[in-house]
Formats: sequence, C-alpha cells, structure tokens
Amino acid sequence: MTDKRITDHPVLGPAPGERLTLWVDDQEIEARSTDTVAGALWANGTTTLRRSRSGQPRGLYCGIGHCFECRVTIDGEPGKRACLMTVRQGMRVETGTEA
Repeated sequence: MTDKRITDHPVLGPAPGERLTLWVDDQEIEARSTDTVAGALWANGTTTLRRSRSGQPRGLYCGIGHCFECRVTIDGEPGKRACLMTVRQGMRVETGTEA
C-alpha cells in the first residue's frame, strides 16, 4: 500500500501523532496514533472496506458513524465502524467481508 498522507502541510505543519503499525488483511501498514481506522486505511490507499450482499463496494461515506458503510472486522470482532475506531499498535483489521 502507498501512503497518501500529507506529511508536512504548508499551513498546518507536520502530521501529528506517533507512528505505529497495524495489520490490514494480513498486510502491515503504518498509521499515526491520532488516526481513525478509516483514515489510516484511506491514507494507505484502501477505499473499499467491505462489499454489500449484492457485491457492490462500500467504503467511508459519512465519516461520523451514522451510515454504517465502513464496517470492518477489528481484532476478530465484526461490524466495527472504521470511522469511529482509533488505531492501536498491532491492531488487526479485516476488510471485504459482509460485516
């Protein structure tokens, strides 16, 4: 995955938060301790987080936990909203499931 994060914004300065590692679909990615799971996935190029029952891609839509489109499995627990969960060191995230 490719990091799409702006690392040094001309107005806001450098990205905050300490660097940490999590696993997404058995691939190691880097995130910041201030990231939500959805933000970390987006910064690393993952925009499809699951599939609907009909196979349509689903991803981050509202970003505030209302729409439930960003559901993923986190540390074995299905149905977690990626936009509401803050990343943790070593967290395991599974996308692509009908969560």
